[in-house]
Amino acid sequence: MNAIVVGAGIVGAACAEALALDGWRVRVLEARRPAHGVTAAGMGHVLLLDDSEAQLALTRLSRALWDSHGWPDDVEREVCGTLWVAADAEELEHARAKVATWTARDLACELLDERALREAEPSLRAGLAGALFVPGDSVVYPPTATEHLLERARARGAELECGASVRRAGDGWVTLDDGRRLEADAVVVAAGLATPALLEPCPADLVVRPKRGHLAITERAPGFLRHQLVELSYVKSAHGGEATSVAFNAQPRRTGQVLIGSSRELDIDGREVDATLLARMLARAAEYLPGLAELSVVRAWTGLRPATDDHLPYVGAVPGAPRLWVAAGHEGLGIATSLGSARLVADGLAGRTPPIDAAPYGVARG
Repeated sequence: MNAIVVGAGIVGAACAEALALDGWRVRVLEARRPAHGVTAAGMGHVLLLDDSEAQLALTRLSRALWDSHGWPDDVEREVCGTLWVAADAEELEHARAKVATWTARDLACELLDERALREAEPSLRAGLAGALFVPGDSVVYPPTATEHLLERARARGAELECGASVRRAGDGWVTLDDGRRLEADAVVVAAGLATPALLEPCPADLVVRPKRGHLAITERAPGFLRHQLVELSYVKSAHGGEATSVAFNAQPRRTGQVLIGSSRELDIDGREVDATLLARMLARAAEYLPGLAELSVVRAWTGLRPATDDHLPYVGAVPGAPRLWVAAGHEGLGIATSLGSARLVADGLAGRTPPIDAAPYGVARG
């Protein structure tokens, strides 16, 4: 059985690896180079999120797969845990409720009060109410993680063709800009924002929209940050109705630098940095980490997250085209959920029952 994977971002690379490990002869087609687009622009967090039951199921599965995978040193994987910071008593009560819910589901977490939070992360400003601590979360460097997944796929016979620009993808076939038509037993389109334009047929309700996000990284400051930090209202900001929003998110990197996010702009497809919005994002971060004002930002950039209206990715077969599969629309969780998405693809194509219910991520979900 042979499969074509369209796209060599981390989702496509994960699909290629999962299929190759399953015994498929895999050919990966990439218009540019691996991890060139959204993957290279991402923060690289692998964490649990529970904006919905389906989101929690996919992030939980994916995090377990990240934990069980053997990663080389250059992936820079650090299981630093996440502190969901509560700014006030109301947010702390929200954190307390999450602890009760997650503990009941055998998810390791802990409620920290103000003093415990200060001990865990001294760089945070005084007066914060506490935090939800999730010790199993990690951060990774997405480009090298992608390369590693592709190397594992190639070790099982997969082929990677860069500079192969796909024009259309259908039920067991793709056509390329250079005029070639390739056929396969399965085609998996993992092309992010470009996915709907490639599909033939493309379901009318399959919509992937761009959400531009800004990121910035500081000079080296070893020891400044110990954990990934996220304000507890992050999900509300990320998935709220506002066209433009910022929220505090910071990560320690193995280099000693601090990676700072995040901003979200819906239906913006330009990649230029908006200096005003970047300043707003950095100011938000400094409200939580005053010491950031003493560090220089050495680089800032943007990425275009491929978003769906219900904040869940499309992972499944296109209706009426059983040999045409989609793995796209992961928004800001492409790194975190790449391995889980690939597992759903591999299990679905093999006819196996997946470890979680795949229906919420189906291409035709109304």
